[in-house]
Amino acid sequence: MRVFGLLGLVLALVIVGLIAKKQLTTAAAPLPSVPGVAAPAPGGAPVDVRTQSQQVQQQVKDALDAAAQARKMPDEN
Repeated sequence: MRVFGLLGLVLALVIVGLIAKKQLTTAAAPLPSVPGVAAPAPGGAPVDVRTQSQQVQQQVKDALDAAAQARKMPDEN
């Protein structure tokens, strides 16, 4: 029984190690662009992270405001 427990533990560690290795190698890859945010023009200055973050935050805020407006109901007394 101890052999099966030890083999299971080693197998779990191998799987976790492979997943961690895969995650670390994909972290070096460039991040995909955010949908709805315009990509920089070729040859132009790249959009910095702060500007892109502010654009995404504004889009989320606008979407939430629009959803809240659509859900407004008359006051019931």
